[in-house]
Amino acid sequence: MAKGLFPRAWVKKSFYFQARISFVRVKYLFLTWLTVLVGSWVLYVQYSAYTELCRGHECKNAICDKYRRGIIDGSACSSLCEKETLYMGRCLSTLPNNQVYTGSWGDHGGIIRCKLGEVGHYELGEEPEPRRETPVFDKPNRGTSVEKFKEMLFNHLKSKLGEHADLRSLVSQILSVADGNRDGRVSLPEARSTWALLQMDEVLLGLLLQDRGHTPRLLGYCGDLYMTERIPNGPLYGFSLPWPLVSWVPAGLQRTMDQWFTPSWPRKAKISMGLLELVEDIFHGTYGSFLICDLAAMHFGYTDRHELRLTNTQVLVPEEEFRHTMRVLKCETDADCVYGADCQTSCDPSEKRCREEPVQPNLAKACGVLKDYILRGVPSEMREELERQLYACMALRGNAGQMNMEHSLILNNLKALLWKRISHTKDS
Repeated sequence: MAKGLFPRAWVKKSFYFQARISFVRVKYLFLTWLTVLVGSWVLYVQYSAYTELCRGHECKNAICDKYRRGIIDGSACSSLCEKETLYMGRCLSTLPNNQVYTGSWGDHGGIIRCKLGEVGHYELGEEPEPRRETPVFDKPNRGTSVEKFKEMLFNHLKSKLGEHADLRSLVSQILSVADGNRDGRVSLPEARSTWALLQMDEVLLGLLLQDRGHTPRLLGYCGDLYMTERIPNGPLYGFSLPWPLVSWVPAGLQRTMDQWFTPSWPRKAKISMGLLELVEDIFHGTYGSFLICDLAAMHFGYTDRHELRLTNTQVLVPEEEFRHTMRVLKCETDADCVYGADCQTSCDPSEKRCREEPVQPNLAKACGVLKDYILRGVPSEMREELERQLYACMALRGNAGQMNMEHSLILNNLKALLWKRISHTKDS
């Protein structure tokens, strides 16, 4: 009887074992199929996003076509379209109509920017629709004299910056940039490229500040494609966490982590001096006052000599333009009176309109950015005084009485304190 049961039990175990193996095979086959499916979907999404965002070849083709037809010209046109010594590298674009690439031009590395018209939707595997262009190279018209072009430039600058005594010298500076081939005159194609560039506020503001060393230098242009020098170190501080971790890391811990990978304190002090000098130069400067409406670290970088650069001039806005915008803005609460990321006024409840005066000046916001940055690693003997001055700076208000005098006093005290500490070091 026992002999008859043994084969039966063995058969049951064998059947169970084979069934388990079959189940495991099916399970792994399903997981493999699922992995391939998910991986293919991720690749499709990534490829679609890349082809939508990175369309530098379209920029180059459109620009070079207009250059060859004699519509535009500029200092970089020949290198881009004929010699091919200026070429685009890695795509950095975050918007389809604003192409950004690393670039190389002979011995110079830089950042290339180019505007694209509105891009139509397309499916993977289909030819993209032609971009819908705006006629940005139609001014000045054929027959426009140099004097007339100067007048066009003057009126454009006046509309952007307001009435200033030095606008004529700024026009001369722009004409010097417009003479791309350095032959002593500005041709119609060069004038068209220059006019198209100046329609972009970031280019105009970059030109205003580059002589003071606050922004990357303009290396060359062709039409509305232009190249600026590359700033090797950026952002000012911090790093981006992988997206799955962003929601899990508390804001306080993130701020602490942001300060882990920063230069030594004397070098941070020099970089901080650069930010204070930028604030000083745009506060009642040669061409009026400007507000920095987003002081996030990502908009700043620094050179290998630890000199600060504002890498995104789109965060700057002329104060006159800011006041005009706020003056016509309707509101219910102060939260309705915000321009950009952090330029704010207060709401007038009786008029239901925003007031013109910014709540915080640039200096107060800059000190708020510098607080964690410059206090980490500060020499103990100056920590108390530096902290006191930073908090006094952060307390500045835009509508306070005697603000100009107080602003200058606090700014000069901070710069003197930092300079006294680093003036005798090699980092100065």
